[in-house]
Amino acid sequence: MKKETKNYKKSKSTNLYFIIASIILLIGVGYYTSNIKTDKAIEISMDFAGNLIIKKVEISEKVSFYPYKDGDTYMEVLAVKASDGTIRTALNTCQICFDSGRGYYLQQGDTVVCQNCGNVFKIDDIEKVKNGCNPVPVMDENKIEDGEIITIAKEFLSENREFFINWKK
Repeated sequence: MKKETKNYKKSKSTNLYFIIASIILLIGVGYYTSNIKTDKAIEISMDFAGNLIIKKVEISEKVSFYPYKDGDTYMEVLAVKASDGTIRTALNTCQICFDSGRGYYLQQGDTVVCQNCGNVFKIDDIEKVKNGCNPVPVMDENKIEDGEIITIAKEFLSENREFFINWKK
């Protein structure tokens, strides 16, 4: 009887160690995979009216992507500091290739590249060049800037959700 009790205790402690090790492993894997990104992705930040909020302090020469959800449609806004120090914003979708579902941009050096057609677009041209195979600009009339934040109007984002209906990013 004592031998059975010893084996039971040993089995119980082994199971406990296995459970603890599994939990630690899962937490580690979850943390690791959540932090693997080829481009900087930022947590959603909205105000009470549903406008997208971008903190200027987060913006650098590396493109940041801001997720936004309008109903069931997932969208992204990109923001980046241009060579002149200004912050440029655009919808992360191509004005021409959006319907393919792969018309979104990833950064390569001082350019962004359309993942559908491969068009290379200079970061300094974001928000300055309209029409064609380039990111949909978020113009001054669709956002408010102060010293610390950029607020992109919910109405503007909702009006442009059709660019993201087939999005497959």
